[in-house]
Amino acid sequence: MKSRLFTDGGARGNPGPAAFGYVLEADDGTVLDARGEKIGVATNNVAEYRALVAGLEAAIVRGVTELEAVSDSELVVKQMRGEYKVKNEALRQLSLKASRLAREFGSVTYTAVRREHNELADRLVNEALDA
Repeated sequence: MKSRLFTDGGARGNPGPAAFGYVLEADDGTVLDARGEKIGVATNNVAEYRALVAGLEAAIVRGVTELEAVSDSELVVKQMRGEYKVKNEALRQLSLKASRLAREFGSVTYTAVRREHNELADRLVNEALDA
């Protein structure tokens, strides 16, 4: 099964109160899962990675075999593609976890988009932070 995973993370202050959101869609656009969750105090980048990890886990549970991971975090996308080194230790641990999860799929691609193309995941982050 082919799916798209939209992920977003945010922190109010950096670091500050943080949350992540993800939306997992089937190839036809049907929403298979969507979640927003507070994660305590963290940086934007930690929240972005936490969204990716949670979304990958959700996709595995649902039997997804091919995944396009879509994020408005150019840093996460380029690090997961291997284009940027992961120097921060907290991010390194999260990127390693995401890489381990990604090996569960037949294929995973990473796509960077502008924030306005990631509206639902962004809204889930803000709703979690406002709750």
